[in-house]
Amino acid sequence: MLTLYGYWRSSAAYRVRIALGLKSLAAEQISVHLVKDGGEQHKSDYQALNPQQLVPTLMVKQANQPAVVLTQSLAIIEYLEECYPANPLLPANAVDRAHVRAMAQLVACDTHPLNNLRVLQYLEHEMGQDSDARKQWYHAWIHKSFKALETLLSQSPSSCCFGDTPTLADICLIPQVYNAKRFGLDMSRYPHISRVNDHCLSLAAFIQAIPENQADAN
Repeated sequence: MLTLYGYWRSSAAYRVRIALGLKSLAAEQISVHLVKDGGEQHKSDYQALNPQQLVPTLMVKQANQPAVVLTQSLAIIEYLEECYPANPLLPANAVDRAHVRAMAQLVACDTHPLNNLRVLQYLEHEMGQDSDARKQWYHAWIHKSFKALETLLSQSPSSCCFGDTPTLADICLIPQVYNAKRFGLDMSRYPHISRVNDHCLSLAAFIQAIPENQADAN
């Protein structure tokens, strides 16, 4: 049994929802509201599951075995890939896998950490930055990353980031595009990213994972 602790707007939880959908895996969804009452991720019962006080967290329960708790979206997705090999999220070739991981990490490791909720909250509350300054911060870093990714995607245009089947790269990209649009980024500068985003959002696994389609969306 799989249980996913997440939040509808969390990019990292969004990634895992997409991966579960692409793998045709069912998971119980438990909402951890990142804003209400100062953030439910900071409560002691959740800290016991995830000391980083972040989402997502995946709990894996198997018969006659103790529950396993996994954190960090990329680690969770790699676990799903290894334990449920059907509908692979990585190419078969080692070089191709490296290219896909590089695109995924460009988003998940170099882009998202600079503009996620806790960073924006720190800019607001600890550094006194107003909404315009925070938006400028967000746009500066997302433009830098999207410019690089746009170049990579232009080198071999296809339906997805790599070929015509969704991979880990698409799983990371689509939530980041969702956030970019939410913060008013002009996506016309990135036609290849937009093309991939439009294609992926026509697929059932991506549609089901959209933030507004989650039970805790508000």
